[in-house]
Amino acid sequence: MNAVKLYLKDHISFLLFQGVLVLFLLFLFWLDGFRNLNTAIYSIIISIILTAGFLSAKFVMRRFFYKAITVKPKKMEDALILHTQGPEHIRTAAFTRSLYRIYQDEVQTLYSNQSRQLKFMNHWVHQMKTPISVINLLMQEEELDRESIIEEVNRIQSGLDSVLVNARLETFEQDMRIERISLKKVVEEAININKRLLISNGVFPVLSVDEKFIITTDERWFRTVLEQFITNAVKYTFESGKRVYFSAEDSAQGVILTVRDEGVGIRSADLKRVADAFFTGENGRLTGESTGMGLYIASEVCRRLGHQLEIDSEVGVGTTITVLFKNSESGGR
Repeated sequence: MNAVKLYLKDHISFLLFQGVLVLFLLFLFWLDGFRNLNTAIYSIIISIILTAGFLSAKFVMRRFFYKAITVKPKKMEDALILHTQGPEHIRTAAFTRSLYRIYQDEVQTLYSNQSRQLKFMNHWVHQMKTPISVINLLMQEEELDRESIIEEVNRIQSGLDSVLVNARLETFEQDMRIERISLKKVVEEAININKRLLISNGVFPVLSVDEKFIITTDERWFRTVLEQFITNAVKYTFESGKRVYFSAEDSAQGVILTVRDEGVGIRSADLKRVADAFFTGENGRLTGESTGMGLYIASEVCRRLGHQLEIDSEVGVGTTITVLFKNSESGGR
């Protein structure tokens, strides 16, 4: 019944037009001198029968469409129109299916983001228990070990920074500001920010980036990428006195930044997955502190900025990360 009511409402204008048209024709015949009442009544009845027959046939052909849009769907699939007649309704059905596919993609993306955020937060909270417990133990001692407390506070600060960066990824496009900057300047800033981390672990940075290299990127986001590289290099370098090298060179495609450490390296079996979220691999089990998010964040930021990131590694030798800045330049070109 609801489908019939909707169908009639949809064709009210057509019924009014038919009535006006019949009256106009009768009036035209009356002006021409043809004034037979029986013929006029017969014409009206025939018009009503033909109009009703046309609308009834049209409703029968499109009853599935009107039934589909008058019944409240229990799930999203119920809103899809399966049986259609006529080009307009076929097009409408195709449009709703397209909307459904977009809806599925957006829901899947939202679910993935929420799942990633929840997993990351659970992992982070679990990791933060360790430095807090250590600080509590240190506070119970008669003499405070300031260096140890500072080290644990730095671990908490590093974890907080990771949470903030992960949260900012959700609004990356709104937070992005592309500009031309000096590659050497942004690398130096990243090294200075992590100076305490490098010194405390006995890892020394070696900077070989010429001032002529100018890249097009978001300075703050790319500095975050460099900090992830430095943190990983320190985390997986277990011997004091090792170095992490920063160098840059020109290529036909643009400027290439290379970051090479002398850490434990990454197994070839893990190399293809190191940029996946939460993947820790063999090295993550060695330290017990890996979140599996460092290289994921770096690769995700580089992807959104349009920079090509590649990772190469050899166990026992170290890891080399290269970032290609397309459309960048050097003063020597």
